[in-house]
Amino acid sequence: MPPSPQAASSAILERDGRFLLIRRMNPPSMDLFAFPGGRAEPGETPDQTAVREFLEETGIPVRNPILFATYDLKSERQDGRHFFLSVFRVEADADLEAAAADDAADAGWYTVEEIRSLPVPASVLECAERLAAEINAR
Repeated sequence: MPPSPQAASSAILERDGRFLLIRRMNPPSMDLFAFPGGRAEPGETPDQTAVREFLEETGIPVRNPILFATYDLKSERQDGRHFFLSVFRVEADADLEAAAADDAADAGWYTVEEIRSLPVPASVLECAERLAAEINAR
């Protein structure tokens, strides 16, 4: 029987139509751009994971995590990685700057148009497009 999926969370911080992405430094997602996030630690809730990982990877403390999307991510490869990803919207003080740390090689702010041309997981593009549409509809 396949092992149950590992819990993982990521967090979306948006400012003025731009999204904070990090470039992953380590496999399996090396050189992919993604929302800050990672695997849950024992006893953590998904929102706690998102807040902790965001701080670890960007140096920015975030608050008010609100569940935005979930993904059941199964690897196509033989290693059989399987994650259940919870994606949260978060808030942070506007004057805080991101500094890449932990698994992040770089951090930057990108528009949806720019994200479309970056190597990103499908879930990142889908969330960015959906959120941008919601923001533009306001």
